[in-house]
Amino acid sequence: MTYVINEACIDELDGSCVEVCPVDCIYQGLTKRYINPRECVECGACLPVCPVDAILEPDQADDDPASFDDNARFFDEPLPGRDDPLGDPGGAAPLGAVGADTPTVAAHTKAE
Repeated sequence: MTYVINEACIDELDGSCVEVCPVDCIYQGLTKRYINPRECVECGACLPVCPVDAILEPDQADDDPASFDDNARFFDEPLPGRDDPLGDPGGAAPLGAVGADTPTVAAHTKAE
């Protein structure tokens, strides 16, 4: 398991987590960020800087399995408007914003 970002991040995109990530494994979808499970080194640098406490630790997988599954889908399944999965690009910065979210996130309406 790795760290993941849950639905509290939808429409937040603060970027503090990206700035402190030493391996550039936090990718930006359209409305939410996602942590690449194969690029994350589980250092935890992102945890204290998240302004909405959206980052879950690996040992929280049983508490919120949907967030862990959805995070993996962002990298392992084709996103809307794409023919192939994102996979492991080797860093978020060179790729830039992906411009798409998983269907689960895209269908989510954040409570006001």
